[in-house]
Amino acid sequence: MNNSRTKGGVLGTRSLTVGGVLGAISIVLGMTPLGFIPVPTAAGHATIMHIPVVLAGILEGPVIGGLVGLIFGLHSFIRAGSPLFADPVIAILPRVIIGVVSYLVFRLTGSVVLATIFGTLTNTVGVLGLAVVRGYLVVPVALGIAVTHGLPELVVAVLITTLIYKGLKRARI
Repeated sequence: MNNSRTKGGVLGTRSLTVGGVLGAISIVLGMTPLGFIPVPTAAGHATIMHIPVVLAGILEGPVIGGLVGLIFGLHSFIRAGSPLFADPVIAILPRVIIGVVSYLVFRLTGSVVLATIFGTLTNTVGVLGLAVVRGYLVVPVALGIAVTHGLPELVVAVLITTLIYKGLKRARI
């Protein structure tokens, strides 16, 4: 039996399993306070919900990364606490793209750190950029959020993702 990532364009057992586990982690993070780490910014919390998406892209490629990102995005949309996230374009689209960007950067550079940075920036810039384009935020507010909220999120994501990736590689996942 072939347990590879893909077989003739069909997702393999390993990819489906890893995607399922990371998707389940995304659901748990979103349904509990575990997905939101308190930070001393106006936003109050940095999300780590994009970390399973980044890992999915790095470990299993753009399709699984995009699917786990879809879970993150749907969670944001369904549990929208503001009109910004009740907009499916803002809540879902950037989150799907996180896994694709993470995969591409990892594939091109081999760097988990760079893949995490670009994946995290995809989330922050995608959400805030679309919020500006769609009229929910003005540029100075979006930039303020990016600096005070996005930077702590970036640091947390790099630390956690790097540690998890190293642990998984030692376990030969």
